[in-house]
Amino acid sequence: MNEFQAALHNPVLVAPVIGWCIAQILKVLIHLCMTRKWDWERVVGGGGMPSSHSATVGALATATFLRFGGSSFEFAMATVFAIIVMYDAMNVRLETGKQGAVLNLLIRSEDIKAKLEAAGKDKWAETVFREYVGHTPIQVLVGLALGIFIGWQTCRLL
Repeated sequence: MNEFQAALHNPVLVAPVIGWCIAQILKVLIHLCMTRKWDWERVVGGGGMPSSHSATVGALATATFLRFGGSSFEFAMATVFAIIVMYDAMNVRLETGKQGAVLNLLIRSEDIKAKLEAAGKDKWAETVFREYVGHTPIQVLVGLALGIFIGWQTCRLL
């Protein structure tokens, strides 16, 4: 078996990839059902339900636990990594999205547009900041549950 084939049979690699893909597909479908609009940005973008960040690291930590055990160095690393990623998704990235929404409102105001144009920064008036970047705690929890399930199933099948 060559290295590529071996990688395809490694649940610690495969589970997070599957977790991300399934979370992104669910995110697109949920957004489509809720808004009745197709949004290409939802296919690969951040934010939304479920958290693909959490699904990815949840699957990674679960597969690592099942492959190497709860007392292993690998599981400790995967768990700390998962906690950092989920914290970042809920806090830093969520706040960034809120700030993006406020900045978009400000830039669209006529007063700010006029000031930007007067300062020679008229391209700023056309800027649109991303608002879907982070996750609410429930989005992270659902993503984590999805990741745990995918990690468990991947280890069971590979």
